[in-house]
Amino acid sequence: MDQQEIRAIYARQVDTVYRVCYTYMGNATDTEDAVQDVFLKLIRSGQRFNDQEHEKAWLIRVAANHCKDLLKAASRKNSPLDAAPEPAAPVEELDTTLEVVNSLEPKYREVIYLYYYEGYSGAEIARMLGQPASTVRNNLHDARLILRSKLGGDWR
Repeated sequence: MDQQEIRAIYARQVDTVYRVCYTYMGNATDTEDAVQDVFLKLIRSGQRFNDQEHEKAWLIRVAANHCKDLLKAASRKNSPLDAAPEPAAPVEELDTTLEVVNSLEPKYREVIYLYYYEGYSGAEIARMLGQPASTVRNNLHDARLILRSKLGGDWR
């Protein structure tokens, strides 16, 4: 892949990769680092895509896996709370719905994001996540119940 192809893919997919990473990382700084890492993985992989849907699905999967790996590694660190640096700037307030979605367990947050924010079907999500379609349907159902209880209204 040459620089022009990489730039075109980046321009098409950076927003999607950012949103996927943000649903896992929960803050802009870690999200930006994760996005950069995902595109570095793309460059290093030399991956060729059949079409833009294949490209998007590959990047979503890589982004989700990368963020999961980062969170696993972070959860293994035992650093004292007072060693954490102060934030450089106040965190922007988020839409209430997005905050609630981000508070869901990863298995629910992932399917809700892919279904509602990216527009994938349950079968497409199952293929991307390597899970049975019934698991994806169950996770969507359970996530909707949780969202309905937290947000009220009709979450379908």
